[in-house]
Amino acid sequence: MTEKIRMTADGLFVPNHPVIPYIEGDGVGQDIWKVAQPLIDRAVAIAYDGERAIQWQEVLAGKKSFEKTGQWLPAETLAAIKDSLVAIKGPLETPVGEGIRSLNVALRQELDLYACVRPIRYFKGVPSPLKNPEKTDITIFRENTEDIYAGIEWETGTPRVQKVIDFLREEMQVEKIRFPETSSIGIKPISIEGSQRLIRSAIEYALKNGKKKVTLVHKGNIQKFTEGGFRKWGYELAQKEYADVLESGNLVINDIIADNFLQQILLKPEAFDVVALTNLNGDYASDALAAQVGGIGISPGANINYKTGHAIFEATHGTAPDIAGQNKANPTSLLLSACMLLDYLSWEKAAHLLRNAIADAFAQQEMTADLANLLDDCPALSTSSFSEKLLEKLDALK
Repeated sequence: MTEKIRMTADGLFVPNHPVIPYIEGDGVGQDIWKVAQPLIDRAVAIAYDGERAIQWQEVLAGKKSFEKTGQWLPAETLAAIKDSLVAIKGPLETPVGEGIRSLNVALRQELDLYACVRPIRYFKGVPSPLKNPEKTDITIFRENTEDIYAGIEWETGTPRVQKVIDFLREEMQVEKIRFPETSSIGIKPISIEGSQRLIRSAIEYALKNGKKKVTLVHKGNIQKFTEGGFRKWGYELAQKEYADVLESGNLVINDIIADNFLQQILLKPEAFDVVALTNLNGDYASDALAAQVGGIGISPGANINYKTGHAIFEATHGTAPDIAGQNKANPTSLLLSACMLLDYLSWEKAAHLLRNAIADAFAQQEMTADLANLLDDCPALSTSSFSEKLLEKLDALK
């Protein structure tokens, strides 16, 4: 019997056979999903002796959707994810010359998935540019709905941008638009509510997972009312809602300027546990940190609304059309995102099994070409061969 995941007063209710929508994805999405699904299913079956199983429901988005329906993001897809609360997706192609700037951003905005969560950790055996990559164990909480990703901007030379510039100069006495005749203008909204719900989620995650430090990353020394507000409102939230754990020493809140943060994650990554960032800073930092531990090919991600329970787990890399359909793609980003999904369902045992299988494969230098080619004398496995290795390891763990 299948049931829907639902949010209750006590938190997320997850039946033994939940319906979970998936978006296969474009480009290499077709390659990685077809090996990821059996691995997820096997991990769940082993962990719970067949008593639990996911009922997968394909929904369409991206190029595959456009070819089938003429729409990049059908209303039916959004409705299915809203109804089921939890979904997983492969990489999506951004349409050129269409109304949607980014399908990923559209999904986050439509479902108000305000927290982009990216755990960054090192797996032994994975090539890294750092001398001691194992010191990097940082979870990023990136605000997902505000900042410049709100998409409020006007193009140079248009009547609309001229109206904005005229208003700024005449009504607001702005004198610092250096070249008003040729400027495009963008607006950067950052709110108290948007900042605090993101920072609250980061703090709750830290407390739940035994992490003591939450660092607010910002550029408040220059952008005093937006980035500076993010910092200020974060401290105010912590003092108001978490005074007891702050006083006990079980939680530390600090902050750092964004450019210094990008230095310190190279020089002293062990200084950070959980970090909360505004949208653009989080975009930069999450990819930079992923590079330290092997790249976005093995970096998982989730977009979550902790209030409604809606969450989309996703491969964080692009569609890689140059290798699509060639059995070369690395499925690890999607697999580790699936582990995050399983954790979110409180099916931690299955997530643990799958992560251990991946860690064991990397430790034995069993990996796809994107990683193997960076090592000496390491043969590259195809997508399917790598997944077969993982299946063997899961069965051995049983």
